[in-house]
Amino acid sequence: MINPHRFSIGPADAQIAMLQWGESGMPPALLVHGTGFVADVWDEVARELASTYTVYALDRRGHGASHKPGAYHFLDFAEDVGRVIDALDLRHIYGIGHSAGATDLLLTAKLRPGCFTRLFVMEPTVMDPRTARSGGLNDESLAGVEGTLRRRAEFDSAESVFERYRAASTFADWTETSLRAYVQHGFVPLGDGRVRLCCTPEIEYAMLRPIYEAMEQVYVGDARGNPFGGLAEIDCPVCITTAVKSGSIYKVMASRAVSLIPQVSTLVFEGAGHCVAQEVPARVVEAVREFARFGP
Repeated sequence: MINPHRFSIGPADAQIAMLQWGESGMPPALLVHGTGFVADVWDEVARELASTYTVYALDRRGHGASHKPGAYHFLDFAEDVGRVIDALDLRHIYGIGHSAGATDLLLTAKLRPGCFTRLFVMEPTVMDPRTARSGGLNDESLAGVEGTLRRRAEFDSAESVFERYRAASTFADWTETSLRAYVQHGFVPLGDGRVRLCCTPEIEYAMLRPIYEAMEQVYVGDARGNPFGGLAEIDCPVCITTAVKSGSIYKVMASRAVSLIPQVSTLVFEGAGHCVAQEVPARVVEAVREFARFGP
């Protein structure tokens, strides 16, 4: 088994960590993970796609080995994807994303017309600006965001992380390969055998606040404003997927995306949850290839 090539783009104080599977010169596929994870969780999907694509994946800002600048609005992540496209001179890209990483690709497609041939996005975080609400987060959502700060950040060893996460509902259906990749690359060693999350609870809190605001239809953005109206300008075919075992809010947000995007189709993964690429990677690969053949 050949390991992916690791490299980074950008200056020392703003680096984006990258992985590449497959030989250069084939059509590019760009994979973007969801909140809290790392590029390596795509490994099983990427290895299969590497027979026909040059596959790239990035650690989103705040995650893994990438920079952690403190700015985590939706457009910050999309602009990072644009930096990757420019640095690697990518053209005619097949974008494949999950959750907030799927949103990164949707927003980048609006910012960079003509860059993507198509997008395969799994349960993106989307609000509908046409029905935006005033005010802030409700008490339940606020408690959910603040609960992130109580997440355990340090563990005695990588193996103790694996054992704890293996028993957690979030990771119960992940393949062993995907979970071990997350544990290996989503934590930094502390030198005494202990390990600490790369995406600390404080960083994840900063990321989740805008996400929850989008879920609740109260997101207004920063000085650049709310970017979601731009989804109506995406100029390539988009497949939006949901998973039967996922939470209802993901179906709601997928419906919002479908109502905004012009060239859109949908797909439902039966018997899978929100992290479908880490639960049933072979089925994701099959669907990605099918969309490349028969998408709108």
